[in-house]
Amino acid sequence: MDFDFTDDQISLRDAVQRYVEKDYGFEHRRGIVKAGGFSREAWNGLAGLGLTALAVSEAHGGLGFGPVEAMVVMEELGRGLVMEPYAQGALVAPAVLARAPEAVQADWLPRIAAGDALVVLAHQERRARYRLDLCDTLASADHRLSGLKSVVPAGDQADAFIVPAQSGAGIALYLVAKDAPGVTLRGYALHDGSRAAELTLKDAPATLLVGADQGLATLELAVDIAIAAQAAEAVGVMDRYVALTAEYLNTRKQFGVAIASFQALRHRIADVKMQLELARSMSYFATLKLGEPDEARRRALSQAKVQLGQSMRYVGQQCTQLHGGIGVTDEYIGSHYFKRLTVMEMQYGDSMHHLGEVSARMTDTAGVFA
Repeated sequence: MDFDFTDDQISLRDAVQRYVEKDYGFEHRRGIVKAGGFSREAWNGLAGLGLTALAVSEAHGGLGFGPVEAMVVMEELGRGLVMEPYAQGALVAPAVLARAPEAVQADWLPRIAAGDALVVLAHQERRARYRLDLCDTLASADHRLSGLKSVVPAGDQADAFIVPAQSGAGIALYLVAKDAPGVTLRGYALHDGSRAAELTLKDAPATLLVGADQGLATLELAVDIAIAAQAAEAVGVMDRYVALTAEYLNTRKQFGVAIASFQALRHRIADVKMQLELARSMSYFATLKLGEPDEARRRALSQAKVQLGQSMRYVGQQCTQLHGGIGVTDEYIGSHYFKRLTVMEMQYGDSMHHLGEVSARMTDTAGVFA
């Protein structure tokens, strides 16, 4: 299989890399964190590059690119620790809205492509933990929703939400505008400085996107797209953190020599790089499996999440330890890479959850052929 990137994909990567280096430096990012963890100016910058149009079809003003291009973009955003919810707003939302009625697509997709509308998935509930089939939010016959959604990415900054709710016939997906009556938001910062919110719905009017016959399947696809995007972002984060650590080891001296010459530390950084490459290969695997049938795709994405979770934890902890005390100071960028890796491991299901998912799906598959 050919894993080489095309000229267009390389050009896309270079453009995102230049944007991150020029307009999203560490000090600029620190300013965004202090301001609350989301910058509309930065979001407009991503739109100016055409990135918000990446996954929107050409029929609705987008570029119509696929998962590989999304992976290329996410790796570079990870290297720059970009906090704006690009994957949610520009990858997940278009995938769900592409299955909505044509009138809804015509209303929202061009605005998403232009960067004028930020639509995010609000699916997580306290009782459900990471299970997608558990949903307490209720939808009435006239499409009014009541319930509570937690840890909604940049929820208090978004323009609308994709909300799973029990419709009576099963889980359906609805679109709820931020300014709709009955919508209450409480925003807060996460451990890595990014923005999230609690979303409370009380008889809030909504628009049906996907009915109960395909609601859960579409939600699972949306989360799998988010996992694949996050895997690529994590590779970018780890790749940059490993490079920073290697640079530090070659600079820091003890007994008159660079500590990179110490055999014990050389072995540790070699193990770190091995975990990074394992994560990279599973990121590619996750991206290429997005077009597979539902069961194969879900199993593959859980497998990827298990490996990414292990790699993120190992790389984050080892690189921080190899830095010594400076590795945990807020003034040093390395600590922020560690924080981002820690948060990502817990999003869309932690390693233990997905290990259980892999085990269950492997058992189900074995039963079919028994």
